[in-house]
Amino acid sequence: MARVLVAGVGAVGGRLAASLAASGHEVWGLRRTPGRMPAAVHEIVADLCDPATFDRLPDDLDVVIGCVGADTFDESAYRNAYVDGPRHLLATLAAAERPPRRVLWCSSTGVYGRSDGAWVDEDSPPEPSSWSGRVLLEGEAAVLAGPVPASVVRLAGLYGPGRELFVQRLRSGEATCVGDPPQWVNLLHLDDAADALAHVAFLDRADDVYLAVDDEPTPRCELLRWLAARLGCPGPRVVAADEAPARRGTKRCRNLRLRGTGWRPRYPSYREGFDALLGVSGRDPR
Repeated sequence: MARVLVAGVGAVGGRLAASLAASGHEVWGLRRTPGRMPAAVHEIVADLCDPATFDRLPDDLDVVIGCVGADTFDESAYRNAYVDGPRHLLATLAAAERPPRRVLWCSSTGVYGRSDGAWVDEDSPPEPSSWSGRVLLEGEAAVLAGPVPASVVRLAGLYGPGRELFVQRLRSGEATCVGDPPQWVNLLHLDDAADALAHVAFLDRADDVYLAVDDEPTPRCELLRWLAARLGCPGPRVVAADEAPARRGTKRCRNLRLRGTGWRPRYPSYREGFDALLGVSGRDPR
């Protein structure tokens, strides 16, 4: 069994830490402030942007997995979380008597700036059109060029318990979509995100980059209409492209590289994932 540090124990990291601990690994969860930690996970209170707090890190780690998130949606917060934080942590890990054998870091499919609905995979050039995508890409480069062997997992749009934006917008009557050309949605259930990270972390040989996404990119209108029928509430308002809220691009993400390693999503499409979610949160419209 391995000694694993999960840096960031939020929606994905918390699930990941709990799963690894249940599998028999010795797991530490790093967070900036004290809080509830999954059972059998050791808590470390530290700030990735303050290396002075790293004296609490355990020795002889085998794997380090970064699932950090920015405090706010602004460039400074993103840079702290996705560029400066991992750089500080990697420098400390490299100086250890026995550095970890692998670092795995979460990024986002937001590094692709496509707006034409094209298919993208790990070989597609990331050309972010937003500052957030550019900062994420800079963070990936810092991790991959760092002193410890590393891989990056680009997560698609996350949903699950506590991440129910589509449901909330439909129930409030605020959901909109563009019918033509379609806006493509790439999704990944929180449980599948945690499973993907655990899977990649223990591959004998890992590539630099993986896309973690379900099997079925979907037009936003199709997803919202299906979900509205499940909820028993009105469907989305279809708008022209120039009336739609600003989007960060529209593309279709392939998961063939990750599936080629043996990973399979529990929820291969939004249908299975939202049915499981609605079974927890209830189907009655508010």
